[in-house]
Amino acid sequence: MRSGDRQAFREIVELYSKHVFHVAYSVLHDSKEAEDAAQEAFVQVYKSLPQYRNEGFKTWLTRIALHKALDIKRKQDRRPAELIDVTETLVQLPSRDEDVLVRLIREERNVELSQKIAQLPQQHRDIIQAYYMQGKTYDQIAEEMLVALKTVESRLYRARQWIRNHWKEEEWQ
Repeated sequence: MRSGDRQAFREIVELYSKHVFHVAYSVLHDSKEAEDAAQEAFVQVYKSLPQYRNEGFKTWLTRIALHKALDIKRKQDRRPAELIDVTETLVQLPSRDEDVLVRLIREERNVELSQKIAQLPQQHRDIIQAYYMQGKTYDQIAEEMLVALKTVESRLYRARQWIRNHWKEEEWQ
């Protein structure tokens, strides 16, 4: 694996992509930004494998993902969204290797997540999609669903509880 075996690395991405995404999402609270951080984390892991010292692999990977997410968070905090230059963003497009990683992670995550969300009871599915998939605030959800803010909070809480009780934890690490 350390010698650059792409198949072994692909297996690492498949095995840990959800975990890395969740680590990044816990910091950034934005799917797109979390995907970017996850992509950067896997690129860093790929580059750093020759220096890996047989410590806990998941811990090492988590630390890299956390640092990448924090780097993106710091950049967000320093630059207001309206000042981001589109040409600067285009210059930072990922290389072909990075595109493959992003596509693998996104495709796998989207298919599995869609299947899982489709299994949720309707009332849980709606609130999860609004909050996590569409990135809406509690206030926006309350306004759209014509319910009180506390209702949104309790429904989201119950949806999370349902997920914890019905989905295996190891499926999402």
